[in-house]
Amino acid sequence: MRRLHACLSAAAAVVLAAAGTTALVAANASGATPQDALSNRWYAAAPYLMPLDNDPPDPAAIMDATGLKAFQLAFVLAPNGGGCSPTWGGTAPVSSDTAVQSMINTIRAKGGDVSVSIGGYGGTKLGQACADAASTAAAYQQVITKYGLHAIDFDLEEPEYENTAAIKNEIGAAKILQQNNPGLYVSVTTAGTADGTGWFGKQMLLEAKSQGFTPNNFSIMPFDGGFNGAASQTSALTNFNSVLQSTFGWDAATAYAHEGFSGMNGRSDTGEIFGQSDFQTVLDYATSHHMDRFTFWSLNRDRQCSPPDNGGRTSGTCSSVAQSDWDFAKYSVKFAGVTPPTGTPTPTPTPTPTSCKPAWNSSTAYTGGTEVSYGQHNWKAKWWTQNEVPGASTWGPWQDEGAC
Repeated sequence: MRRLHACLSAAAAVVLAAAGTTALVAANASGATPQDALSNRWYAAAPYLMPLDNDPPDPAAIMDATGLKAFQLAFVLAPNGGGCSPTWGGTAPVSSDTAVQSMINTIRAKGGDVSVSIGGYGGTKLGQACADAASTAAAYQQVITKYGLHAIDFDLEEPEYENTAAIKNEIGAAKILQQNNPGLYVSVTTAGTADGTGWFGKQMLLEAKSQGFTPNNFSIMPFDGGFNGAASQTSALTNFNSVLQSTFGWDAATAYAHEGFSGMNGRSDTGEIFGQSDFQTVLDYATSHHMDRFTFWSLNRDRQCSPPDNGGRTSGTCSSVAQSDWDFAKYSVKFAGVTPPTGTPTPTPTPTPTSCKPAWNSSTAYTGGTEVSYGQHNWKAKWWTQNEVPGASTWGPWQDEGAC
């Protein structure tokens, strides 16, 4: 049972939400450093950074090395113990935070700024914990006011986006925040599939349409779903453009102007490899189609593993591909329209394919840990399975171990 008593009443939430029109100018009262907004293009280019986990890098060093100005700080969640108040990662209350505030102050002192991302994969989201859209918005308004934000990202994905009520709360909250914080840059990020986004992603778009809510962009994450390099990602972006057209009645150009890309640098959770040449290809696609957003997960991973592992494992603190520190951040800087400092990025070598395991057979029952090959990739069973095609579902029983 949800602890709804911990949430603000709807009436109180509306009062707080209405105060949002002055939130940005009043932010200094809560300790945030006053900051003029950057151009929206910078918020659209901001890569994700976990400020409290995964060996957080020094944002000042990244700014000096690349010219990057904007960071997407992740993630704000409901408290792990229940309730409708914002926390970092479910454990650190926003209301008493000083650590993230210090990082923000460092970034702003160098002429940069931040957006904050809410949601993500795992943990309890405020849309799940709060009673309604108004109380959800009031919780997020605390974050906007605390840090004097000019941008916010709604990362709506597994498992929250399977919860109809939670998504209704999140979209409703996004609409309230957009109305009560004039000029607030709002992105909505969701899972990517070969046809753009899956059923739950499409239901989220329909919820936005029913509420009359249009953010600056809807971004997809074309990774962890059987993708194979940039060509599969640009194909998904093309298909997602068609989804946006059919959902909102937009023409292609309008849909691209409301479309975004959120990639994963290096080795993904499922063993896909996205190197710098892939990022350049997707960047060229995004700029030539006048897309609104180009970002990636994450700056914590934008450095070479030590020792180098040539794509052998996925890490939260390094990319698992050959690179110099912050090479992937330079693509965000390019998207923002600024030439990064000179220096030739280290090329990402193509991993040497391993030998293929025995071919998958639909009639064979496989236990967890069994390895097979299918579609020129090796796959490992996560649990007992039979007649479930490897790679057919992002959340299916097979883990992609890479090309063979």
